[in-house]
Amino acid sequence: MSSDINFDLGAGQIEFLTYGIVLAGAGFLVLTGLVKELAPAERRRWMLGVALGTGVLAFTLKIAFVVLFSVFSVPMLDMLATPQKTLAGENSNFAQLNRFRSGTLLPSPYIWQALPHEAPTPTNNPQTPEKIALGENLFFDKRLSYDRTLSCASCHELSINRGGADGLPASVGIYDQQGTRNAPTVLNSAFQRVLFWDGRAASLEEQALGPLVNPIEMGMPSIASVEARIQSIPDYAEKYSSAFPENPVINAENTAKAIAAYERTLITPDSPYDRFVRGDDSALTEQQILGMALFEETGCPLCHSGPNFSEASVFGVTAVYRSFPTISGSDYEEKYQLTDDLGLAANTPNATRGVWRVPSLRNVSLTAPYLHNGSVDSLEEVVRIMATVQLGKTLSEKPEDDQQVNWSTGGRSFQVTRNHALTDDEVDNIVAFLKALSSDPASFNR
Repeated sequence: MSSDINFDLGAGQIEFLTYGIVLAGAGFLVLTGLVKELAPAERRRWMLGVALGTGVLAFTLKIAFVVLFSVFSVPMLDMLATPQKTLAGENSNFAQLNRFRSGTLLPSPYIWQALPHEAPTPTNNPQTPEKIALGENLFFDKRLSYDRTLSCASCHELSINRGGADGLPASVGIYDQQGTRNAPTVLNSAFQRVLFWDGRAASLEEQALGPLVNPIEMGMPSIASVEARIQSIPDYAEKYSSAFPENPVINAENTAKAIAAYERTLITPDSPYDRFVRGDDSALTEQQILGMALFEETGCPLCHSGPNFSEASVFGVTAVYRSFPTISGSDYEEKYQLTDDLGLAANTPNATRGVWRVPSLRNVSLTAPYLHNGSVDSLEEVVRIMATVQLGKTLSEKPEDDQQVNWSTGGRSFQVTRNHALTDDEVDNIVAFLKALSSDPASFNR
């Protein structure tokens, strides 16, 4: 819709403004009348008259300004807004960063946070060096799968170019069985409130045992068979005794605790973004800073908020789940088979179809392909998909598409949404920012 909108005064506003004009006239008459009536000799009474008349005029001007701002609030605020911080000259892209942003659904201002250097730890599973070492051994041990060919690290690679995932659309299990969902990154999973794409595990301890007994992943027939397999490996008896001196038993509970303890060390708090938020102004490029502002302005933090960029994290304040896609009927839906998987509804009775845990965007540039089914190879394409089917944005190079105006008949008011369209350059800027969320995880590899 074109941005050339004529704003008409409502009946109540006309009446209010009329009263203001009448009061202004009355104030003027009072002022002039008092001046004429009172002799200059009576100086104090003359000054009192001037003061009273001026007060009436001032009150009337206040009313007029209230009416003007209620009718023309967005344009007036646009003109009056001033940057709080100048990052570069007026000709720079940074000049856009502090402009007034109407239509945003985020708290103002949105507070950016760096990732903590340590993950939270449950009271019933404190971190110890011995437990972490045991968990690392278990994480990389292929003997824990039925055919002894896969480990946790097979689907959650810690190499520099995998980002804690495996680079496949969907993971491949024992006997080359094809899974149905993309492997989420294990990096920073310690900060998530729920695990798996459908959020069915409430802790790392609960999540750790799932793949071991999944028939198309590591394929062990039961938890008891997992325990028996570990018990048959001589090296583990001493390691479990060191890790759990008060209860040196090779069982499922201790196995899960050890793996979870190791996974809580797999965090990446030193990305360029983290260094920037902590005060290093040189950590991000100009394009990345502009992308960071666009990320906020577009509404991405409605789902990807906080230091782990996920409302499903321990920092989240809303629900851990989101419907995807929120806006149905787009070309993307069929092209990328977005609704073929039931999501949460596959394992939860009466759940809505297509509901998913909000994933973290940490290291997202390293974890292609994307989405729950791994159907999208390009991070630029993912940004376009999310902007349209989740946030209702338009992809356009036309300036007239950048503002959306909606009239509420019931509320008798306009809602003006600026920055409604994303251009290709803006998509590129957001992607540049997303790349700044990646750290080098090579130190975790073995």
